[in-house]
Amino acid sequence: MNRAPMNSEALKDLVIEALEDIKGHEIVTMDVRNQTDIADYMVVASGGTGRQVKSLINNVIVKAKAQGANVVGVEGQDTGEWVLLDLTDVIVHVMQPAVREFYDLERLWSMGPNKEGKSVD
Repeated sequence: MNRAPMNSEALKDLVIEALEDIKGHEIVTMDVRNQTDIADYMVVASGGTGRQVKSLINNVIVKAKAQGANVVGVEGQDTGEWVLLDLTDVIVHVMQPAVREFYDLERLWSMGPNKEGKSVD
């Protein structure tokens, strides 16, 4: 059965719900439409262990595919320290807390340039 593609807002909400289902921690959503053309939203969450990180991503994949979302790629599932999931309009990063603290994606994306090349403060 072919489904109409989900809009980015609905997909973002589905991702958050799937992460909450498996007890993802510190879920943060960033609207990056003014900063990049690669996605509309980035969702960052923490999992306490490599096993939980993998479970969180797998739950997102299962729920997204069930709704007809396009899973473009998954990186990092071998170690489970940082797993990136590309759902076209939504990019999902699930990390163990130490990795998340080290890379601090929320800060990085909050200060990046927007499409016009101006600094976003």
